[in-house]
Amino acid sequence: MSTENLLNELQMAQSLVYALAEDADETTYRSQYHPDLSPLGWHLGHCVFVECLWLHEKVRGDDSVTAPIADFYTPPRTPKPQRSELLPRQDALLTWARELQDFNLHFLAKLRPEWAAHELMQDDYLLHFLIQHYSQHYETMLMVLTQKALAETTTDGIEAAPLEARALNPERVEMPGGHYRIGGEPPVAYDNEVPPQRAELGDFAIAARPVSNAEYLGFIEDRGYQREELWEPDGWAWRNHSGVVAPDHWRRTDAGVWYGIGMRGPYDLAPDEPVSGISRHEARAFANWAGARLPHEYQWEAACRTGVLEQTGRAWEWCDNTFHPYEGYRAFPYPEYSQTWFDDRHYSLRGGCLHTRRAVKRPSFRNFFEPDKRHIFAGVRLAF
Repeated sequence: MSTENLLNELQMAQSLVYALAEDADETTYRSQYHPDLSPLGWHLGHCVFVECLWLHEKVRGDDSVTAPIADFYTPPRTPKPQRSELLPRQDALLTWARELQDFNLHFLAKLRPEWAAHELMQDDYLLHFLIQHYSQHYETMLMVLTQKALAETTTDGIEAAPLEARALNPERVEMPGGHYRIGGEPPVAYDNEVPPQRAELGDFAIAARPVSNAEYLGFIEDRGYQREELWEPDGWAWRNHSGVVAPDHWRRTDAGVWYGIGMRGPYDLAPDEPVSGISRHEARAFANWAGARLPHEYQWEAACRTGVLEQTGRAWEWCDNTFHPYEGYRAFPYPEYSQTWFDDRHYSLRGGCLHTRRAVKRPSFRNFFEPDKRHIFAGVRLAF
């Protein structure tokens, strides 16, 4: 993609994040709707801060914009519960953000030779990075709006089309053992996707499609949430503590019919749509119930690259392995993006969801979360 096209992509990514903060009322703009999610306004401010951090502080050596706000917009320095009250007024933040976004686009279009020669600007790396950074925060902001809808929607008067459980009979794709290419290539790939690997895999089978809503309902109706033998010890402890009995955004009408809640409110659960809103604990329990397992992320990527997986990119898919560095890993452009999370407590997810932008929907992209997280539009695909 040409530099001009990348600049257009960045402008679009900027506009999407800006619009979500602009369209919100003051309460929505600064409210924290989930313990793991920041207010909408913080996400916009953080994205603009990150732009300025790399373009001006790192490339130009000028921290006049970033230094005064670094503590607030650098995630580890200000805990999420404090961000709501520390946010500036909505109109002030919107004016500041738009002026800097426009200035940064002009800066990128008119780079001086000494700035264009910076390591971060080679092969348009920083443009790719900023587009993806905005895209990831856009998806997170949609999580915020979904959690807002969940908090504000009641079952009063809601009617829904009944969802009927369906027997699990997944179509299996047999994958022969051999060497498979894993990983991405600069300048698009993040540091945790490189260098590309040659993974030696044994024979395995993987489901052609992710688990559907109707199939997951079968797990619920077979008392999957009440059967300790299906759960790993830490998953069972989490299940008992949380009290969950269904995916994060599923609710029941007064008549006992399951329906979903999205950012625009209630909707009927489509039986064939991939289930979403489950933690890795739930995904693993479902796999045990199905007599299957979760795929290792190398198996998932190998199958995806061969074109045998259907319905990828509709729900993030939990993998069996923890998030880890590839052989030859080098932190770039900063250690905290990936290195901090190589802690054996975060697990890989692959594929993307309906809200994932194209910039990060690629076979090698690695998402990562702790196993109890279920607000992230994640589902499950079985392996055997």
